[in-house]
Amino acid sequence: MTDSANSSNDTPSTRPMMEVTVFRGDDSAGSYQRFDVPREDNQTILDVVTWIQRHADPSLTYRFACRVGMCGSCAMMVNGKPRWTCRTHVKRVLIGNRIEIAPLRNLPVIKDLATDMTEFFEKWDRAEGKFHPTLTRNDDIVPVNPESAERQAASAGIECINCGVCYAACDTVEKNPAYLGPAALNRAWTLINDERDGGREVRLKAVSGDGGCHNCHSQQGCLSYCPNELNPTLSIAGLKRTTAVAALKGEI
Repeated sequence: MTDSANSSNDTPSTRPMMEVTVFRGDDSAGSYQRFDVPREDNQTILDVVTWIQRHADPSLTYRFACRVGMCGSCAMMVNGKPRWTCRTHVKRVLIGNRIEIAPLRNLPVIKDLATDMTEFFEKWDRAEGKFHPTLTRNDDIVPVNPESAERQAASAGIECINCGVCYAACDTVEKNPAYLGPAALNRAWTLINDERDGGREVRLKAVSGDGGCHNCHSQQGCLSYCPNELNPTLSIAGLKRTTAVAALKGEI
C-alpha cells in the first residue's frame, strides 16, 4: 500500500510538521505519546497513524482494512469525537496544528488504538439482532412490497456496518454499561419491521428489559456521528412505541 503521508519527495525535516498525540497502552495502564508528523495536502487521519507506525514506532497497534470508507474498522476517537479515520481529512480536524487520536470510547482497549468489540456484538445478540426465519429453503420466496411502511422503516436502518461509532458516541452507554446501545437496537427495529421474520415477541421482550430501548435519552449522538447517516434514535423511538403498545396488550 502507498503511504500518502510519506508521498512527498521532500524529507520530513523540510516539510511542515504537526503535533500528534496518540493513546498508548491498554485499559489497565495508558498514556499519550507525542509524535511530530509531516503534513500533506490530502492527508487522512489513517494516513497519519500509518506514518507513525511505519516511520516512528512500529509497535503502534491499530485496526484498519479497506482504507476507502467502506468497512468502518478504522474507527477511532479524533480530538474527542468518533470518526472513520480513513474518511477524516487532517485539514478538517486540525486544531492549532495539533491532533489527538485515541481508541473508541465505551469499549475495552486491547492495545493502543485497537478496541475489543466483543461486548458490542454480545449486545447485538442480546437484542435479538438476528433473523428468525419463518420459511425453509424449500418454500417459495414471498415477495416484499418495497413501498409498505414496514419495509421503508426497515430499509432506513439496514446500512449499519457495525463500526461502533454510534456506540462510542453514546453517553447512555457511558453511564449505563448494561445499555444495549444504538447499533443493536437499530438492528432490532429493522427486524421488527421485516415481515419475513418470526422473532417479534422474543425480540420485543429483549429490547424492553433492563438495558433496553427505554434507557435511551434521545440525545442523538448516534445520529450526529453515524458515517452512513443513519438515525438510530428514530429506530429506538419506534421500539419504545412498539414495546409500550405490546405491554398494554399483554403481549410481553
